[in-house]
Amino acid sequence: MPTKRSFDLSATLLRIGAIALATLTLAACSTSSQPTQQLAYAAPKPPVDPRVARMYGAVTDDGWQIPAVDPKNMDPRNIRQVVDYETKEPAGTIVVDPRARFLYLVMENGKAMRYGVGVGKAGLEFTGSGVIRRKAAWPHWTPTQDMIKREPDKYGGALRDGMDGGIDNPLGARALYLYKDGRDTLYRIHGTNQEWSIGKAVSSGCIRMLNQDVIDLNSRVPKDTRIVVI
Repeated sequence: MPTKRSFDLSATLLRIGAIALATLTLAACSTSSQPTQQLAYAAPKPPVDPRVARMYGAVTDDGWQIPAVDPKNMDPRNIRQVVDYETKEPAGTIVVDPRARFLYLVMENGKAMRYGVGVGKAGLEFTGSGVIRRKAAWPHWTPTQDMIKREPDKYGGALRDGMDGGIDNPLGARALYLYKDGRDTLYRIHGTNQEWSIGKAVSSGCIRMLNQDVIDLNSRVPKDTRIVVI
């Protein structure tokens, strides 16, 4: 027959077992791994340099309001900037690199002012060299006969006779007219309000720039400036 002592020992052992089990359970809860929470958020864009914001701010020019371009929406490589540039061309020459989608205004001491540009579609771009014989602000635009033949539905109707200068004009705020051997090549360096086209090959052959940039370039180069398209 079990004695009181044996009952007390059994009870003690049961209590010890219960405490140990509880301790293990608590330890398991405290060390069990919780699902890692992934924070889904977009890294904030760096603040815009005030100088760059001023370069691409809204401009009133000859009565026309040119809207601002948000530098945050631009590829940083297309922002107007002075860069290192080695070339045999003398200072003052305009060099266009259609593959890189850049226009360079050659400066002294191995530098150039670089602008992002839109260029002609394959087969439509100009190559070689020429000179700027004419400069115009808010120029009249007329589609070429080749443009009318390629896209008669777009250019063969009301646009056949062209469009007066203005913010919706395809030539934008300025146009620099490229001549070769004394003849108009029909190629232009001109402004655009289609900022999405900068850095792309979408035009009918001309070199397009943001309106703010073409105004800047126009102010830096005189007539008879040499231009090289590589």
